[in-house]
Amino acid sequence: MRRLIAAAAAAVGLVALTACGGMTGGSGASSSSVKGSVTVFAAASLKQSFTDIGKKFETANPGVEVTFNFAGSSDLAAQISQGAKADVFASADTRTMDKITGGGLADGDPRAFATNTLVIAVRPGNPAGITGLADLAKPGVKLVACAPQVPCGSAARTAEAAADNGAGITLRPVSEESNVTDVLGKVIAGEADAGLVYITDVRGSGGKAEAVTFPEAASAVNTYPIVPLAESKNVEAARAFTAYVLGPDGRKALADAGFGAP
Repeated sequence: MRRLIAAAAAAVGLVALTACGGMTGGSGASSSSVKGSVTVFAAASLKQSFTDIGKKFETANPGVEVTFNFAGSSDLAAQISQGAKADVFASADTRTMDKITGGGLADGDPRAFATNTLVIAVRPGNPAGITGLADLAKPGVKLVACAPQVPCGSAARTAEAAADNGAGITLRPVSEESNVTDVLGKVIAGEADAGLVYITDVRGSGGKAEAVTFPEAASAVNTYPIVPLAESKNVEAARAFTAYVLGPDGRKALADAGFGAP
């Protein structure tokens, strides 16, 4: 009889332990543990896709509010380095992310989540007749690009250097902007004949701009990394948002916007 009672007690304990394990490993427990607000500093070129991802993340995690700060990656990195309150950083290139990791400001190692490629943005109908990178160096063509310290500006310099093995093409933008959104805005407004932006920016313009592809862009593909920040006030939410971007729902939203796989 004592043996039967002991066996029964052990069986009950095993069932209880299994049930507890199922609860801690389930999505319900993970979702309920993510609460509060999370502030994401993200490259300007991520505005549309990350806004969409943020809404879906909030739906999947009731009680969580996502706030974004979109700007040039170099500006965002400077703000974080100077103590700006942020939980997650998503950069448009690895070089800018290195400033965050090198300064001990990252919570773990950054993960690549997307790639993006430069195109030449022109107004609908391409009134200036731009066909490639060499046309941007012709007299009278008004070109707008990102400043060299911004990822899209650095990519433009790389593409320029790749043209004709670095000989024969010198780009002289009439204006250098701090983020890619401003470059596209000047093209759309008619203040420039062309602008060097990402393919995702043109796709998100709602038909207000057209893309002219050029082969030199293949040498300047940008990889986008993301990382939770060490000074985050909501570590669980920061890590959860980062995981969401890297997960299937985040990757689908990015692919729909025109981003490539990392």
